[in-house]
Amino acid sequence: FRGGAELLFNGVKKHQVTLPCQPEPWDIRNLLKWIKQNLLKERPELFMQGESVRPGILVLINEADWELMGELDYKLQDQDNVLFISTLHGG
Repeated sequence: FRGGAELLFNGVKKHQVTLPCQPEPWDIRNLLKWIKQNLLKERPELFMQGESVRPGILVLINEADWELMGELDYKLQDQDNVLFISTLHGG
């Protein structure tokens, strides 16, 4: 989490997680639900909108824009690096 997004997660920028086993492969959609339930500490409306991230949150999967990877439908692989960067700044 970068660009201020980490403030919603107790200021912790890096989380290394092991996701629980489930019958279907994990995708970003399910990861976001898991993050909301397990990591997000405050003001979920600043991170999520519906089942996706809010506009203004850049999502990178292994340093590539998630729009190139299938966005919410991207199937996570072991050791994937998912980065959320807030591009929203108060003033």
